[in-house]
Amino acid sequence: MNDTDTPGHAPGADPVTEAFFALHHDLPRQGPGSDATTRRLLEMAGPLPECPRVLDAGCGPGRSTLLLAEEAGAHVTAVDVHQPFLDGLAAEAARRGLGDQVTVVNCSMDRLPVPDHSFDVIWAEGSVYTIGFDVALRAWRRLLAPGGVLVVTEIEWTVPHPAAPARAYWDAAYPLRTHAANTDVARAAGYRLRAYWPLPESDWWDEYYTPLTQRLARADPQRPGMPEALAAHRTEIGMRREHGSDYDYAAYILRPHDTKENGTMTTWTARPETADDIPAVRDILLAAFPTALEADIVDALRADPKAWIDGLSMVAAAPDGTPAGYALLTRCHVDGRPALALAPCAVLPSAQRTGAGSAAVRAALAAARAAGENLVVVLGHADYYPRFGFTPASRFGIRAPFDVPDEAMMAMALDDTRPVPAGTIQYPAAFGV
Repeated sequence: MNDTDTPGHAPGADPVTEAFFALHHDLPRQGPGSDATTRRLLEMAGPLPECPRVLDAGCGPGRSTLLLAEEAGAHVTAVDVHQPFLDGLAAEAARRGLGDQVTVVNCSMDRLPVPDHSFDVIWAEGSVYTIGFDVALRAWRRLLAPGGVLVVTEIEWTVPHPAAPARAYWDAAYPLRTHAANTDVARAAGYRLRAYWPLPESDWWDEYYTPLTQRLARADPQRPGMPEALAAHRTEIGMRREHGSDYDYAAYILRPHDTKENGTMTTWTARPETADDIPAVRDILLAAFPTALEADIVDALRADPKAWIDGLSMVAAAPDGTPAGYALLTRCHVDGRPALALAPCAVLPSAQRTGAGSAAVRAALAAARAAGENLVVVLGHADYYPRFGFTPASRFGIRAPFDVPDEAMMAMALDDTRPVPAGTIQYPAAFGV
């Protein structure tokens, strides 16, 4: 794992954190991996544009950053939250003559202040579990340019019934899933799996655990925070020795689902509606539904200042600017606490199955997340909305104010670290329920 990604390790200045950094300082790697694996994943990612724009998320000291810049000719934005890593990377890039190709940024990897479609490649070796596989895939999808690729390694179970000590250790540190479950998560987040490759066992030891073990033997146990850091590392390494066959790191090469119309690629631009879009939005709703009910609901919601939230009414427009898809989030409540209702969502019949609806929904959810919202509920098809991260609302203890099949009433937390209220949904008056 990257130094800033070690189980139980969060960036900061406390003695244990500083001891973690001291143990990892100048190690060949901050987690399982190798240059051979980086090259293998680069090859598996497929043909890339000339001078690809790459985001190295959770770059650590930048081993992958430098290789991608040198061997793929990439312009790499290297992101981490530990400034000494970034300072060292910038200095090494300059020493190698790569200063113009490497930009270092100190920020959280899921809150990058960059426009949509900024990168041809997003690269995350051994870093994703600082924010979680699910959160990362959702946060990064907007950043990929059309035809872009995500290369991410995730730690996962390799057996259906892991040994009890391994299960207990990882349940406390970072709950693992199987390859099948992670593939389902990727699909639900809007990706297709291009390639999959478990890392070899040598990647755990040659440049990570073996040098780290030697560092542990030389560490000063009297340093503040060091006893705790030593114990955590020795437990982790011992777990790998005893139960390493139960779990592994694996690489996922992911691409967003293609959107095609008449056999050609359609690029949808999702954006908040403007006043000029209102007639077109109504036309979409009238075309998508058998009656004017949904169109009238949206008009009523626009007139309700307690329900309407500027910036959360999204259209997906074709390259010529014509709106074809629509998604709306408005204020609702669960047990009296604020949430968002996703409804209605609609697509012109001529644009169905082209990704217009998905583009509008994803843009609405991204805008809500950026605005600090968390809980979103939706009543809809159970074979459609899970791709965005929705699951049955009953799992959160949330219920509709009317009878509805359990699988059709869904909810999603935009921030997995925040609590979600349980109770009955109270919809805006425009919905008439």
